[in-house]
Amino acid sequence: MSTPTHFAFFLLRDFSHLAFSCALEPLRIANLVSGRDLYRWSLLSEDGRSATCSNGSVTLVDAGMEPLRHTDRLFVISGTEVQAHTTPRVLAWLRRERAAGTPLGAICSGAYVLARAGFLDGIETAVHWAFHDLFAEEFRRVRLVRNVFVAHEKIITASGGTAAADLMLHLIGAQHGADLATEVADQMVYNAVRDGTAAQRVSLQSRHGMRNAHLVRAIAIMEASIEDPLPPPRIAEALGISTRQLERLFGRYLNSSPKQYYTEMRLNRARNMLVQTEQSITEIAMACGFRTASHFSRAFRGKFGTSPFSHRAIQG
Repeated sequence: MSTPTHFAFFLLRDFSHLAFSCALEPLRIANLVSGRDLYRWSLLSEDGRSATCSNGSVTLVDAGMEPLRHTDRLFVISGTEVQAHTTPRVLAWLRRERAAGTPLGAICSGAYVLARAGFLDGIETAVHWAFHDLFAEEFRRVRLVRNVFVAHEKIITASGGTAAADLMLHLIGAQHGADLATEVADQMVYNAVRDGTAAQRVSLQSRHGMRNAHLVRAIAIMEASIEDPLPPPRIAEALGISTRQLERLFGRYLNSSPKQYYTEMRLNRARNMLVQTEQSITEIAMACGFRTASHFSRAFRGKFGTSPFSHRAIQG
């Protein structure tokens, strides 16, 4: 009988309980339905006793940050406040494990921890969409993708939530065949299994119940040029339609104008960056397409009812 595959899950404080469950349960079910011990797992935390997840519940763990033995892959699972919990001690331990040859993976914001350790430069990486703005500014050498997971790199990553289940079902299928992976998914009543190329977020068409190709392309152009916003006539020109047509599309489907929608998009990105990065207000203003910090501050207060400085202080 072959040796069971052993995964170690390092649970950083405030880790996502949803992502953790979606990573672990497919392994348990694979053992159950196959009638064999195909997988074993260990739970780790920084103190070696327990880990508290973002919903406040506490999970007992098997060990702390001792050297791992006979581990097929170490997954880092984190969630909120990942920057504060990525301590020098955690980074030093991960670097020792990598030097010892332990294969690595990350789930949800766990990719941030591996990026801070310097492991993800040049590697295609999936991380929860809420951290994409942070990665774009702080880890520019990481090849960030919007996929639900990336399994073809040496360091494998899943974006979080149910994407962890998609990744594990993929690994089960690769090791033990598609039939077993399908049976596990059936036991989970999970009939929307995604491959790694699936996008994380619900499509714009699905979210707004519309199928207008011009509007979808217009918003994609906006997202690609947040740092240097294009005026509506330029966007309309790129689409091959008139500015008036562009205005009508945004009014019909989004109850907004192109300029208003674009500004809200840039302000939402700025709000993420205020919490997720240590960049100055001026740097964030420039990164989000505002010419001056004062212009940015006025727009931010008008949208969110508070100044960028106060928002950072409250959320930090």
